Amino acid sequence: MSFFGVVRDVPRTVRLLAFGSFLNGVASFTFIYLFVYLTGARGLSVPQAGVVAGIGGLGLVAGNFTGGWFGDHYGHRRMLLTGALVSGAALAALPVLPVAAMYGVLPLAQYAAGVVRAANSALVAVFVPEGGRRQSFALVRAAGNAAFAVGPPLGALIAAHFSYGWLFVADGLGTLLFAGYAAAVLPARGTAHARPDRDPGAPGLWRELRARPAVLVLLAAILCVDLVYRQQYSTLPVFLAEHGHGDQFYGWLLAVNGGLILLLELPAAHMLRRRAPLSIVGTGLLLVGLGYAVLIPGAGVLSAVTMMAALTAGEILYKTTATAYVADQAPDHAQGRFQSLYAGASISGQVLAPPLGGALYAHAPGLLWPACAVLACGAGAAVLAARASRSDPAGLAGSGTHSPKASRARGTPSALSSVADAPRRLPPPPCDRTHRTPLPDPA
Repeated sequence: MSFFGVVRDVPRTVRLLAFGSFLNGVASFTFIYLFVYLTGARGLSVPQAGVVAGIGGLGLVAGNFTGGWFGDHYGHRRMLLTGALVSGAALAALPVLPVAAMYGVLPLAQYAAGVVRAANSALVAVFVPEGGRRQSFALVRAAGNAAFAVGPPLGALIAAHFSYGWLFVADGLGTLLFAGYAAAVLPARGTAHARPDRDPGAPGLWRELRARPAVLVLLAAILCVDLVYRQQYSTLPVFLAEHGHGDQFYGWLLAVNGGLILLLELPAAHMLRRRAPLSIVGTGLLLVGLGYAVLIPGAGVLSAVTMMAALTAGEILYKTTATAYVADQAPDHAQGRFQSLYAGASISGQVLAPPLGGALYAHAPGLLWPACAVLACGAGAAVLAARASRSDPAGLAGSGTHSPKASRARGTPSALSSVADAPRRLPPPPCDRTHRTPLPDPA
């Protein structure tokens, strides 16, 4: 099936969400230039700028980890709109605030952005039935990658012709426009002010997670591998420079990575939709580890390109599949919290990777890439072992293959109203869904 054929198979609401994510992502370039702005226009020292940027990153991770709780209690649509409004207003006001206020406003803006990210994933999860989630999440990721290709050059243009302060105004206004767009394309259908129905006797989050040990293993593996994966944005350019490769070479590596993901991730998600998800995720994590292992002898052009090719292939395999797997395994009353746990784990490296990788590289540079390879390969092996230990011999539970019976049990939404915070109509029976074997996808 062609790229556009796959896109047509994705529900219309998800396509609208993906387009909104692209528009918002195009304007979300301030995090790239934040350090330059703090040390330049704001006159902060490097340590001071590091503290401000660091607490902003902590806010973003915290928003990802906790945003799903708000969505499960108050509605995912409502939290997406609230988070976008708070983040947009805070970012737009940041250039006129005193430096002291930035220590509170920036983490607030980043926290709200994390809530938006978690709510966006939860909306996809609650709207799309099992069988189409991999393609849907892949489309949203493709929109984000496309925006990242456009946003940084646009931000550089704004900074060159105006100032770095205007980047925050543009980012804030873009986020506010995204809130208006989302409110228009996700109509509340009369439920905007109603809380989702909650079963007071429903199991708590930890009990639900313990009933799904493979999900716990996956979350831990994603946490570990994100620490490794994001070394490409911190220690890798330093390593390449020390081996005679300039910024242009590093930029081309990232451009090839982004281009291949943009072109291949959505078709790959469609082609592999019937495959056992943990096998795909485990293989992807192994590829990330093997990619960094290539750098152990040194960083020639061939080894650097090979590393990035392996990293790209691994990312294509594991990121979308893992997101959809967590959504497939989540009980209806905790879908947002499951997505929050995954969203937080999948972005934790943004805060952890630079200080931990940098410290190891400074004290023992020869150990960095072996450590990355061991950590990522160990995570991949753990996921593959979790799949092998499952009771269903096919290992397909939660694989993303569509089960009409499972969809009816889960109360699969059939109208746009379900996206707009509407309660699910048929709650699932209190059973361990980890050991369910779905029927083949009739499509």
